[in-house]
Amino acid sequence: MAPGEGWRRGHDITAETTTHGRIFTRAELALDPVDLAELLLGAVIESTGPDGTVAVRLVEVEAYRGLDDPASHCYRGRTPRNAVMWGPAGHLYVYFVYGMHFCANVVGTEDGQPGAVLLRAGEIVSGADLARARKPAARGSGEFAKGPAILTSVLGIDREQNGVDLTDPASPVRLLTGERVPADDVRTGPRVGVAMAMETPWRFWIDGSPAVSTYRRGGRKRPR
Repeated sequence: MAPGEGWRRGHDITAETTTHGRIFTRAELALDPVDLAELLLGAVIESTGPDGTVAVRLVEVEAYRGLDDPASHCYRGRTPRNAVMWGPAGHLYVYFVYGMHFCANVVGTEDGQPGAVLLRAGEIVSGADLARARKPAARGSGEFAKGPAILTSVLGIDREQNGVDLTDPASPVRLLTGERVPADDVRTGPRVGVAMAMETPWRFWIDGSPAVSTYRRGGRKRPR
């Protein structure tokens, strides 16, 4: 089925259709983060700034729940930093890490129940020249958005995009359905770089994609 034909979970097309599919509706994204992570593989995140637009097909993501997930930013409750993660679904949660990098997450679940999916890696599907200018040291097409900090960098996402509505066609960052990934191509495993709940297999990736990041066990001293 071609992009934009409403293949995901049988929903009708209710939002603007583009070359990378249609924009997700909020109801489609209001899922448990584990289910949302699987849904997002093959989806396209598209970001527009003053210098142009870059679109990335998602090939690796990680699910984080809330109060029942020791590795989650929300594990100890609501704070000004993690407020976006509490919903409603369909918003972008951006946080700053290690004093130098931004990471982006798609918020899921029902409003008031925290949970989100970290966008770990992707493949550039449009705006390659701009992506190359933002990441000139990349040695191949698979490295332009390999890793969560690099992905946000090539998309031009920083703290200013925290909380934007990914389901709004007028938003500077939009989430599109892309093309469905066959179940046989999906792999799961432990999350990367967390110090708690290390063995929880909530990292999902597309087998064979050169953009999937290298697995790194543990290493963080705080919940993400």
